[in-house]
Amino acid sequence: MYEKLMQSLGFPDSEYLRRILEYLMDEEEARIAASLPGSIEEVAEKLGIDKEKVKEILERLFDKGVAFPKDFKHRNYFRFARDIIQLHDATMASKKMKDSEFARLWKEFGEKECNERIGQFLAATGMKVWRVIPAYKSIAGKEILPYENIRHMIQSQEKIAVVPCSCRNVSLLAGDGCNYTNEAETWHCIQLGRGAEYVIERGSGKEISVEEALELIDRIEEEGLIHTWPNTSRISGKGITVNCNCCSDCCEFFLSARAANIPIEKLLEKSRWVARVSEDLCIACETCLERCHFGAIEINEVAKIAEEKCFGCGLCVVGCEQEAIKMEPIRPPEHIPS
Repeated sequence: MYEKLMQSLGFPDSEYLRRILEYLMDEEEARIAASLPGSIEEVAEKLGIDKEKVKEILERLFDKGVAFPKDFKHRNYFRFARDIIQLHDATMASKKMKDSEFARLWKEFGEKECNERIGQFLAATGMKVWRVIPAYKSIAGKEILPYENIRHMIQSQEKIAVVPCSCRNVSLLAGDGCNYTNEAETWHCIQLGRGAEYVIERGSGKEISVEEALELIDRIEEEGLIHTWPNTSRISGKGITVNCNCCSDCCEFFLSARAANIPIEKLLEKSRWVARVSEDLCIACETCLERCHFGAIEINEVAKIAEEKCFGCGLCVVGCEQEAIKMEPIRPPEHIPS
């Protein structure tokens, strides 16, 4: 049964993934997970197991982040994780996750196999499914499109929740932690719409108000984390389930790019904006250098920004006390697909 699940996740021969699955599930749980998709009644009939026992096990798998119900409140029909990223994020992005050994298994799998494979796969598709959103404070007062205004995008959501970032949870529990923030003190992964409904019903996160989400957005920008969003001009509705707030030392995008030895721009789309320095105001304090995740800044007598490397995240602007860096839009609105 473990081998069947490994096959469905795209790593049929991985000893590292097998350890993760065996840690997550005993053989009976794995057997039920491998029988999905299906309703409680269908799984019970297929496997010849009592319906109440199937229900009990599927509830455990839902709690663990392994089985996903179609209806989060009335849980009857379930499916297994659709891919390795969903399994990683669901099992690790939870306030319940305190297990260092389990985090070490994910860290080892990522470093030995998974990160390189994901980087190669995403680069080969040529599709950038995620994009950078500028820090609101870096472009406030300028003419901003609705789908690059992170505050407007958050305000447009019907339901919002927050969970610990799965990537930083791995770093926190199994490594040296994040260089930019402490995920144990403040959660940074903002769940939206159906994503929020999922973490609320599962109890892996907590619902927050729009006002609380906007306060969190401000804190995220001050801490130097990158707003990212699905690469679309839609700001709510189907498929918009999360606002990630990333860092270059923990995030799956950066880890996968480095492991596959490919540029990060192969996996992540830039915003429409670029940062530019007013040399007469710059004092070469190096704050912008420390806040840039993309290696786009050098310091000589003043800061120099390599525009071809700049992703337009705006974090250098937010951190510059001299107001020596400004954001300018250099790409047309159609840069962001519908």
